Amino acid sequence: MKLKMTLSALTIAVLSGCVSTSNTPENVKTAYDSINTQQLAEHIKTLASDEFGGRAPSSKGEELTLAYLTKHFKSLGYEPGNGDSFLQEVDLVSIEADANMALKIGGKDYLYKKEMVMGTSRISPLESIKDSELVFVGYGVNAPEYNWNDYDGLDVKGKTVVMLVNDPGFATKDPSMFTGEAMTYYGRWTYKYEEASRQGAAGAIIVHETAPASYPWSVVENSWSGEQFGFQKANKNMDRVAVEGWVTVDVAKELFEKAGLNFTDAKAKAAKGAYHVDMGDLTASITVKSKIKTSTSYNFIATLPGSKKPDEHIIYSAHWDHLGTDKNRKGDQIYNGAHDNATGTGGMIEVAEAFAKLPTRPDRSMTFLAVTAEEQGLLGSKFYAANPVIPAKKTVANINMDSLNLLGKVKDISVVGIGKSDLDDMLANAAKAQGRVVSGDPRPASGGYYRSDHFAFANMGVPAMYAGGGTEAIDDATANYRKRMSLVLRGCYHQPCDRYRDEWDLNGAVQDLQLFYQVGYDISQQAEWPQWKATSEFKRN
Repeated sequence: MKLKMTLSALTIAVLSGCVSTSNTPENVKTAYDSINTQQLAEHIKTLASDEFGGRAPSSKGEELTLAYLTKHFKSLGYEPGNGDSFLQEVDLVSIEADANMALKIGGKDYLYKKEMVMGTSRISPLESIKDSELVFVGYGVNAPEYNWNDYDGLDVKGKTVVMLVNDPGFATKDPSMFTGEAMTYYGRWTYKYEEASRQGAAGAIIVHETAPASYPWSVVENSWSGEQFGFQKANKNMDRVAVEGWVTVDVAKELFEKAGLNFTDAKAKAAKGAYHVDMGDLTASITVKSKIKTSTSYNFIATLPGSKKPDEHIIYSAHWDHLGTDKNRKGDQIYNGAHDNATGTGGMIEVAEAFAKLPTRPDRSMTFLAVTAEEQGLLGSKFYAANPVIPAKKTVANINMDSLNLLGKVKDISVVGIGKSDLDDMLANAAKAQGRVVSGDPRPASGGYYRSDHFAFANMGVPAMYAGGGTEAIDDATANYRKRMSLVLRGCYHQPCDRYRDEWDLNGAVQDLQLFYQVGYDISQQAEWPQWKATSEFKRN
């Protein structure tokens, strides 16, 4: 009864300034309560089943996933979101490097996967670097707004740059340096390769360390080997470095010692200010042979037209893809991707169903976008942002769902990139009905705001929210479960063991999905659009 009364008060407060709505607070609450663990579990089980093969782009698993989404959204009364189609074509190219390679530096061959993972973004069957001089460029950052340029006065043409992962703020924990412990986009591996390419380097190597990367070496080994997808470009990505990849921190320490340098000392200097240093007479050589294959993948988009303002859309997003099947792997070869991101895709269906249960459609349109190739560098959402079905000026807000909470009910809800928009305030109001409070990003150093599909909407100027889970368990039993299951989830990130488990407690995921539904409904009914905070770097033009 308390929850019902709180939700009613919330709805009345949010609707102030609006003319009217045919949905009563009881209608809104009934739809809210329809989101449940049983249905969510069935969606996750199906999408993460072996039959779907890990849902790689341009695979049989993609066909099954898109058919599953189409079936459910049609049954809920949703309309195709892209004209007369539920699909948006995304032309991709896959580049699969031959595992039979060795990185030669200082008279030693470093082994693929065990000590290094190398490849190319160029759409080319053969790329190489030969006797390319190594130069350490600190964090590999050129950031004028932070008065920081690791490449200042340096010519790296023909050379191979070696870089640290993350950015200087993480190393120093100094809030005045970049954004302190919270990673900026300059800390992302994607940026580092892009900047090395702009500087004219021949090769780019990132030193992996678990803490600043926020994931272990096994994630590098599994995520950046095998098929790597990119866009089909006229220039075939020839503006990228010829070879790019990672080495373990142990390899880095060995290389620095061979160069007459100390890795720990060089790392410390790199955190204090823009820094680079030649690595003696060390050179790198490697040949990367790749299989090139073009294909078409798809974003899925469905819309429930609004009853009063159908041309204004709230977009819910989730990525349907995962890493597929590795037939060269011993043992379990399928990366089922249950947590990442069958949970978000299944959750999207649950929220869509809640809206479909309302007697009267929300004032604004509810659009659901399931994107492809997120695991390959947010490709599906990047493509959508460059080719939006719904213009940014008609997109009111974005709510993203990626890897839902499987650790049970909590007293708070974590917001990645907290403080960027009014959506945080709306989420806080909705959370009160569950007796929860909004808390900050539990892992700011991981750069989560730049690592999922909401980032593309933020770059379009659309207020985008990425939230879920929390840190304070609702009771002791849940706290004990969280301790045990969090270790399992962490160990299975981007691993074949990311499978559906009957022991998962989906009640926390349902809590969050109900909030996402409520916030979307509230946005739809209020007169004003949510705005970025004055301090946000994503404010609309």
